[in-house]
Amino acid sequence: MDLVERYLSAVAAQLPKDVREDIVAELRDEIMGRLEALEGRLGRAATDDEVEALLREVGHPLTVAARYRSGPQALIGAELYPWWWFAVKVALMVLVCVTVLGAVARVATGDIYVGKAIGQAINGFISGGFTLVGVLTVIGFFIERQDRKPKFISEWRVKDLALFEIGNLDAETWGERLAKGDWSGPKAQKGVEVRKNAQMSPAARAVASAIGWTVLLLWWTNLTPITPVRPQDLAGVISGVDYGVILRGIVETAYWPVIVFALARIAFDITRAATGSPVRLTALGDLVFAAATAWAMWWLFFHSPLSPLIWVPTAEAFWQRVVDLFRSGDFQVATVIMIAVVWGYIAEVWRMIKSTARLIVGRES
Repeated sequence: MDLVERYLSAVAAQLPKDVREDIVAELRDEIMGRLEALEGRLGRAATDDEVEALLREVGHPLTVAARYRSGPQALIGAELYPWWWFAVKVALMVLVCVTVLGAVARVATGDIYVGKAIGQAINGFISGGFTLVGVLTVIGFFIERQDRKPKFISEWRVKDLALFEIGNLDAETWGERLAKGDWSGPKAQKGVEVRKNAQMSPAARAVASAIGWTVLLLWWTNLTPITPVRPQDLAGVISGVDYGVILRGIVETAYWPVIVFALARIAFDITRAATGSPVRLTALGDLVFAAATAWAMWWLFFHSPLSPLIWVPTAEAFWQRVVDLFRSGDFQVATVIMIAVVWGYIAEVWRMIKSTARLIVGRES
């Protein structure tokens, strides 16, 4: 009998206090009924070993207690698991790209040798992969325990499915191509086909954006030891200008603003994916993030450590530098950066205008 009580105590310890006594009483009656039936068949009192065997048939205390608990009984349930696994594959693909680009950049600038770069890239990918899987698992854990699943799970559309073809780019597919000597990868499509296949619903774009920004944030904060954020390793002296020092100054100033921006972007993308991406909510977010990005471009042009190299007082001076770039044929890094910053600013202002229009009319243009 002592074994039965010890077993019931172990079960009770795993149960909520408000239902513990009732469940233990019910379980005790079930066990005692089985024990009486066993002793009736044996014609004698059961030994400790026979009681142990009977209790093992009832189940381990952790398993038995779980039957009486409400809520999910899995870290990530069967419905959500395919989404988690797809997110893991996409995140790891992005991680591969970031790892390779980082290694190539460091080799190209002479920071490290090829062999060392490959070793560090593999180590960074493994460590970063574990971090990404952990982050996605935590997100899946919380989603699994919500009363209502996000709309992108229950209200999917065929239009969204082009995104999931990314999952077909696995090791098995590439292995078959390489075995056949096919190094071309996916067949090229015409421009119209590319645009058509690239179309996704706002909810699908939100999911993809959240994954991309999560990977970027982990890289930026060095939580994935791929290529540390060391601008001096990614640029050197060009035409007498130490761009490594300039980039280091920019990163030091922008480090926390970029983290805040990325976190806000991830939260926004998750929210609009979970709510079906309402037009006005998406437009408002696009307006805010476009304004923040435009301000960043403004800061780069007028007030950043890069400003002395790219700032021009008038539109005429800007155009003259562009003309000189193409006439001379020299690769003037400062002029190229100037064009990129100005173009980025104009693009964000245009996005602000489009977002404002969508916010007012309440529908996609």
